[in-house]
Amino acid sequence: MADNRETLAAVAADDARRARRRAAALFAVVALVWLALDQATKAYFNGFELGQDIAGPFLGLFQFTLVHNTGAAWGLFSGSTAALGVVSLAVSAAVAVLAVRFAPRSNALLVLGAALVAAGGVGNAIDRFALGYVVDFIEASFIDFPVFNIADIGVTCGVVLAVVALAFFWKDAEPEVDAAAKDAPRAKDAEGEGAR
Repeated sequence: MADNRETLAAVAADDARRARRRAAALFAVVALVWLALDQATKAYFNGFELGQDIAGPFLGLFQFTLVHNTGAAWGLFSGSTAALGVVSLAVSAAVAVLAVRFAPRSNALLVLGAALVAAGGVGNAIDRFALGYVVDFIEASFIDFPVFNIADIGVTCGVVLAVVALAFFWKDAEPEVDAAAKDAPRAKDAEGEGAR
């Protein structure tokens, strides 16, 4: 019976390693693609004049207007560019580690959300350290809302996806091998009695 438990534990550990590798691969691909899209769009729109209405409005929903943001949304922490950059990198690193570390008990939706959050945080941190401000260019036309960018979309959508994944798809925290071991009959000793 001990051999069965060891085999179950080895299989579970192997499954966990494979799940972590798959999660890391998905995380890396999504994060890199989103980060590249963010940086490419920022480079393009930052070539226009500050405050310029570049295009739009489109369907009365949004337009492109170049803004340089030295703070967070709604002008919070204005001028705290370096501190916000450090916080963005720290949160992105923590999200990456958690998404991959807990991969055996999570799912692709959670990993996808985490990748978007991390990519958004890194994208805005790059701006803060390289430029001293974040390049924002998407302006909502139908409401009074701060101008934002692709990184911000990633953070917002990533948080929503992660919350949905945690609320509806999070698996039991107990590893399968432990549940199997609890259900397994006790090993018999030499006299045929239950183990003491």
